[in-house]
Amino acid sequence: MSRSAHPAGPRYADVLPEGHYSAPPADLNRLDGKVWAKTVTRGEDGVVSVGGLEVTRLAEEFGTPAYFLDEADFRARCRAWAEAFGEDADVFYAGKAFLSRAVVRWLHEEGLNLDVCSGGELTCALDAGMPPENIAFHGNNKSPEEIERAVRAGVGRIVLDSFQEIVRVAHIARSLGRRQRVLIRVTVGVEAHTHEFIATAHEDQKFGIPLAGGQAAEAVRRALGLEALELIGIHSHIGSQIFDTSGFEVAAHRVIGLLKEIRDEHGVELPEIDLGGGLGIAYTPDDDPREPRHIAKALSEIVVRECEAAGLRAPRLSVEPGRAIVGPTAFTLYEVGTIKPLEGLRTYVSVDGGMSDNIRTALYDAEYSVALVSRASDAPPMLSRVVGKHCESGDIVVKDAFLPADLAPGDLIAVPATGAYCRSMASNYNHALRPPVVAVADGSARVIVRRETEEDLLRLDVG
Repeated sequence: MSRSAHPAGPRYADVLPEGHYSAPPADLNRLDGKVWAKTVTRGEDGVVSVGGLEVTRLAEEFGTPAYFLDEADFRARCRAWAEAFGEDADVFYAGKAFLSRAVVRWLHEEGLNLDVCSGGELTCALDAGMPPENIAFHGNNKSPEEIERAVRAGVGRIVLDSFQEIVRVAHIARSLGRRQRVLIRVTVGVEAHTHEFIATAHEDQKFGIPLAGGQAAEAVRRALGLEALELIGIHSHIGSQIFDTSGFEVAAHRVIGLLKEIRDEHGVELPEIDLGGGLGIAYTPDDDPREPRHIAKALSEIVVRECEAAGLRAPRLSVEPGRAIVGPTAFTLYEVGTIKPLEGLRTYVSVDGGMSDNIRTALYDAEYSVALVSRASDAPPMLSRVVGKHCESGDIVVKDAFLPADLAPGDLIAVPATGAYCRSMASNYNHALRPPVVAVADGSARVIVRRETEEDLLRLDVG
């Protein structure tokens, strides 16, 4: 039976055949700079630090499991994206990757906009002071209450995802005496080379209005005919964890073809095009993400070339990096609990977290790195599977990695590149308490999202 596979590899339940996994690294103590946050280093005593603070000290103060976010790295990545695209384009941070009030403030201070996809994310953005005109509101099924809140707040753009939503947003805007700026999200039929659950531009999925069959063109006709809507552009998003721009080239070609149809039929040249986000990060040393400046150059050239061929003025370009900004800036710190060798297979290393703080391995077959961080070790490599404490055999954090053979209960290990989606998708499965997010910078650390307590769980249980 065929199964859509992610580049991360086979199903986690499969036993790896001999030779399937990569050879162990030459130095288990080395921290690859592609995978770890910028200020992460290993000291002469073997203990790993972030932002000038040793993980042993952080564990004592904040406990484990916990997410530690390198604030300097996060801010530097924001600046890199803003500088790469310049004043003639807009960078919207995709809030679904990870959002908190501190993050919203950092984004605003570093000159980035924000896209949200729920009423809760919108509330967080507004509460933290993001100017509403710098917010884009996404979602395939926005409720009337969410739309009204967005229109009342004055969000800069609402991305329309269906024919029903065109009417819904227009009705609410008209009732409030507003004219709402909108984009139409289209599906362009591009097959992104990623996991089927995070590929979003093929036609058989829930997002957007297909170009095929003239549906997107009809959506444009309807939006242009409604006084309460100001149609400013077309939106496209082809998927997530993508390492090249070839898919974006096909998407841009098709979106700009639609812009040409709009110009020819309505005499209108829409001023904006949003190509979404989804560019990948390094979860393992084998991954090879592109720098923001290279992405900006490639996307800008694609849009200019396609517009010249269509006889159009180049529209203002928007992009939506989320994972590419926050993903590499954080790691999850765990304490080792039990170690279970299975002769001829691998060693199972159980930690004090699991699928409640990182569901991506179970959900997407995602692949991660891991390292012993509370000390250095000269022991030989041990093929390991890092697993959580939940009552599920699929509760796997890192499917296959090499850790030192002298690993022991009480050691601290860390999984890098967990800034995106791990806290956002965290759960209370088995009544687990969701970990805190701790920002570390210049020798100081502060909680930006506190650890849940058992009182938090019981407060919601009103039965």
